[in-house]
Amino acid sequence: MHEIFRSLPWPFEKAEFPPNLGAVVQWTVASGDLPALFIGHTEENSWLVGDGVNDPNLAGACAVLCIWAAIEHDSSMRQLADLPISWAAERDAPGAPWRRAPFQLLD
Repeated sequence: MHEIFRSLPWPFEKAEFPPNLGAVVQWTVASGDLPALFIGHTEENSWLVGDGVNDPNLAGACAVLCIWAAIEHDSSMRQLADLPISWAAERDAPGAPWRRAPFQLLD
């Protein structure tokens, strides 16, 4: 097991997610039960990965994991390593194109 970091200098070298980058990942995505349909790069330079269906704010719904725990289930997420700070990418289903847009966390 290696150390993971909440944020790392961005943009990433070679436009690849670093192997030790942490993210807040919904358990449904980390387990492979549901696909990732939302990826967020917050204004604090941290990363969020969600299933786009279930409430990520419920107790126990998410964990801080290596972002690769989600990428292992869906390699298309690799193309999002260049997602700018304060932007998110969403899609309607696995295999659908990712749509990018600015976003802000709600208080």
